Amino acid sequence: MPESATQAYTLTARILHWVTAALVLAMIPIGFAAANGDFGAWQDTLYDLHRSAGAVLLPLVLGRLIWRLTHPAPPLPADIPAIQQFAAHATHWALYALLILQAAVGWIATSSYRASITVFWLFELPPAWPEDRPFSETMFALHGLIGIAIALLLCAHIGAALYHHFIRKDGVLMRMVSG
Repeated sequence: MPESATQAYTLTARILHWVTAALVLAMIPIGFAAANGDFGAWQDTLYDLHRSAGAVLLPLVLGRLIWRLTHPAPPLPADIPAIQQFAAHATHWALYALLILQAAVGWIATSSYRASITVFWLFELPPAWPEDRPFSETMFALHGLIGIAIALLLCAHIGAALYHHFIRKDGVLMRMVSG
């Protein structure tokens, strides 16, 4: 195993990664179900859960970004081709950008619709935009498209992690699992 692959992410980075991953992996199906399903009395609960997770995710991802900028990732193994290293870095930075953008667009879309964002039934976020239902519809459509882009990037990210673990067996995945 290449020595660089054994350098682990910090415990803080690992915790932030897995909490973010859990929230995003829960939000995607909840958001899709809430927007496209008919769950009767549960519909509002699904929306509330989705919005609550988004409200937690925004500061979490911003915190992750600050941590990442001040604590660089361990280097990838030197034998990974440059194009794959570029793809790995581009995927990570695109996920940061899209997750922040997604939360902001969701907040703006919900605000302009004039639905409340009550965070896990504890407190309500203030509206981030004036009421404008047509604008809200446009923003919710954009929110859906960004969600698809995030899901596709996650598939690439998870696929690459599994490739490193099961095919290359280079320890890259374990840097984020156990250090």
